[in-house]
Amino acid sequence: MKRISDYSAQMEKSIREINLPGGILDTLYQPISYALASGGKRLRPSLLLMAADCFGGKATEAFSAAAGIEVFHNFTLLHDDVMDNSDTRRGRQSVYAKWGVNAAILSGDTMLTLATQLMTEVDDSLLRAVLDTFNSMAIRVYEGQRLDMDFETSDNVTLEDYIRMIMDKTGSLIGAACKIGALIGGASEKDADKMFEYGMMLGVAFQIQDDWLDVFGDSTTFGKPIGGDINNNKKSYLMLRGAAIGGPEAEALSDAMKLPAGDTKVKVVTRLYEKMNLSAICRQEISSYSAKALTALKATSLSDDDKEAFRAVVEKLTGRKK
Repeated sequence: MKRISDYSAQMEKSIREINLPGGILDTLYQPISYALASGGKRLRPSLLLMAADCFGGKATEAFSAAAGIEVFHNFTLLHDDVMDNSDTRRGRQSVYAKWGVNAAILSGDTMLTLATQLMTEVDDSLLRAVLDTFNSMAIRVYEGQRLDMDFETSDNVTLEDYIRMIMDKTGSLIGAACKIGALIGGASEKDADKMFEYGMMLGVAFQIQDDWLDVFGDSTTFGKPIGGDINNNKKSYLMLRGAAIGGPEAEALSDAMKLPAGDTKVKVVTRLYEKMNLSAICRQEISSYSAKALTALKATSLSDDDKEAFRAVVEKLTGRKK
């Protein structure tokens, strides 16, 4: 059976082989190299490679597109860290903290164009479909980020609003990776669309899992401080679900979110989450979106063995600790 970890290893090699200028332009390209070398799961490009392989293509024909997806993903992280004033990323200094705002913006812009260039290296017969998928995804990611920022100052965010936001910001990128890989592999339009749906639902489950880890994970394993969403007053799944429950506990949660940022605030809010059984509720929602991803996968024409490879990804990601 194919394994996502095998494609991750191939992707690491491909990322290292991206040739970036140095010399007088080192201040532009060094932050890019730093960002790309920071590791991460390489989930999106690995899914792209596996989809291309499973639909009858060759992973080698998809390396440039996979690298493009990974460079695009990391471009968004550079800009996210500026907007969030985040000093750490994957357990070390963010580009924003290490080189400053201007470097993070300009190097991020360069990564966006580099990602597009890599995406255009697909076969000419696939270029229109691949670029349409890539560009539609990019717009959705920006829309999701705008909603995420707007939610920070809004008191009227619903769970439905939140799911829409993470479908755009997180789900569309994973979905596009799956669809582009399927297209490169020779999938039909129907199969490619079902793979997008698989990736989209997986992305929602992935983000809700991330929200859960931010509260109930281990900071050393997670790679960033626990309680960051609480201290930044993020409209996470847990916070919005807690508010939707209503009653005295929801009122107590609202008051606790007004506390000054710090360990006390994190502890108080976490205790309320535990009292409201939000950890279990969150896990149930992760299972629900995982099931939707598997339903889309089942509707494809992939062999049972290849479907099992993608099913294993769902299981791995929803049980992760980081």
